[in-house]
Amino acid sequence: MADLNQKQATKKFTLPKRPQKRLFIGMLLLTTTLMAAAFYGVWYIARPGLADIADFLPGLLGAVFVLITLVAFSGIGNMILAVNGLPRLPFLQRQNYELINMLFPLAVRIAKIFGISRRRLEGSFIATSNLMFNNMGIKVPADKLLVVTPHCLQLATCPHKITRDPHNCKRCGGCDIGALVTLADEMGFTFFVATGGTLARQVVYNTRPKAVLAIACERDLMSGIQDVYPLPAVGVLNIRPNGPCYNTHVDMEEVRQQLEKIIIPKEQDNG
Repeated sequence: MADLNQKQATKKFTLPKRPQKRLFIGMLLLTTTLMAAAFYGVWYIARPGLADIADFLPGLLGAVFVLITLVAFSGIGNMILAVNGLPRLPFLQRQNYELINMLFPLAVRIAKIFGISRRRLEGSFIATSNLMFNNMGIKVPADKLLVVTPHCLQLATCPHKITRDPHNCKRCGGCDIGALVTLADEMGFTFFVATGGTLARQVVYNTRPKAVLAIACERDLMSGIQDVYPLPAVGVLNIRPNGPCYNTHVDMEEVRQQLEKIIIPKEQDNG
């Protein structure tokens, strides 16, 4: 009966379009190119004054700008290799996230010029990050996987407190929490409903998983994926038919597909 109610509930909203993976990388490339041009402009203007102070200063500043630019482009190149399933440089993995932290605010401003919203750009990052995750072939036992969802996935009028124990859910089918609890019991992963990013990070620290699947909005997923690094994390966007942070939903089929990619089947795990 709960499964029937769940199916009826999921028919009430339309699944959003999947974010374009190339958009995020394209904006990073454009932003880095503009940054390189700005570096050159600064160097060209400052060169005479620096030369008056010391002959080596223009060359030193130029070398620093060139190094920063090369590191940025190599990080983006590494990201492109990972997205396409090609051999990549693992030691540049952390640099990818540092690069994103540095360039993303500028990329948002540049994207606005082209009519691209911050939310769309964040969605593209999540799609790109997920593809990198999947192409790495990361597999973990079910009991080493943590699935974290926001409390807004629970029906707002529900009287049952599930933020500490999701099994308090009565699985009435009024929201997607019941389906996730059932899926956790079936597949064996740890499931937690968090009231915010701080609690989610605390749960990650306490449970010590080998991988994380997070369900949230674009902004929270983007920050969360970067916060838990180097722990591998995959994100599933929630669906907001009633606006943000209120009676949200998730595509359960997408969740199951992602879980099946990550979790080692029991027969292999036992073997």
